[in-house]
Amino acid sequence: MIRVRRVGCVGEASERSLCLTLPAVLAGQRGLHGTREFMDRILESLPGLLLLLGEGLVVALVALVAHTVWTITHPPRRTYTTALAAGRPTDPSKFPESPEFEEWIFRAARGSYSLDLPVWDIKGRCAGGPVVILTHGWGDSRLGALSRVPSLLDRASRIIAWDMAGNGEAPGTCTLGHHEVSDLLSLIDRVGRERAIVLFGWSMGAGVSIAAAARIRELKEPPELAGVIAESAYRLVGTSARNMLIAQGLPYRVNLPLALRWIGWRCGAGAKWRGSDRVPMAAAIGCPVLFIHGQDDVISPLDDAFALAGAAKNARVDVIPGAGHVGLWSDPANRARCESALEWVLKKGNAAAG
Repeated sequence: MIRVRRVGCVGEASERSLCLTLPAVLAGQRGLHGTREFMDRILESLPGLLLLLGEGLVVALVALVAHTVWTITHPPRRTYTTALAAGRPTDPSKFPESPEFEEWIFRAARGSYSLDLPVWDIKGRCAGGPVVILTHGWGDSRLGALSRVPSLLDRASRIIAWDMAGNGEAPGTCTLGHHEVSDLLSLIDRVGRERAIVLFGWSMGAGVSIAAAARIRELKEPPELAGVIAESAYRLVGTSARNMLIAQGLPYRVNLPLALRWIGWRCGAGAKWRGSDRVPMAAAIGCPVLFIHGQDDVISPLDDAFALAGAAKNARVDVIPGAGHVGLWSDPANRARCESALEWVLKKGNAAAG
């Protein structure tokens, strides 16, 4: 009986186990079937999801490129208001020397339209000296010239400072030094041929000055070009744009090349900016070319200054130790070094003007 009971108990347990296991197996089969249906649905919708994701990435890239285009063609404006708010001089009359100056505009032709660009015409104290035309950099204006004017008053007969398109008080948009070269040539033509001219530009303005010097013979009555002063110059259009975006912590690897292609196509420089390398332009300049460059400049590489100087016929590079892209004229020690460097060109300019 004990044995029968044991067998009976085992049988009952087995039957019970079978009764409990069978629904679980059936449920598992139904669950597996549901999982397969779910995976089939995912696989069916996967192309659509990938397409949607791709469209999102394209929209994001287009938005990023558009933002990059806007950022580099619409630099921050340095105007009377910003100078006043910062407690800085707003025009040449605010200097202790109070030099005489006039304000006027000149018209720069841009194909089917033209721009009226503002100018300060400052009287220097060296009657026999050259006319020095100051061309500012990206995001700067003729206000940036005010830090350099005191060092030029005793070395020039006349100092011209102007706002490039899309900067300062000037209308229009910045074309990264493309149309600005023609604008500078128009200004040179307006200034006249009474005195020898020295072109003095910094950053983007340095490249514009180099390019204008190379093309000055295009003018009907070109003036005598006594020298070029290129401060913080760079060789290629994309160099400073890339380094500026890096300095601001903004992306550049994919968006900047696309943005530059779009800007080049729109402004007429061409998508690949052929002919914008400043080295061949420096090689075409016959007058003395002075390069002033901060040793620690992270926007315009020091190597670019040496490459440009190496191509020019008569050039010199003055490296300012410990200086960066800006501040060459605000620090007293740097100012003294820059003034000393200017003598190399301006003495030659005085001789030419005399």
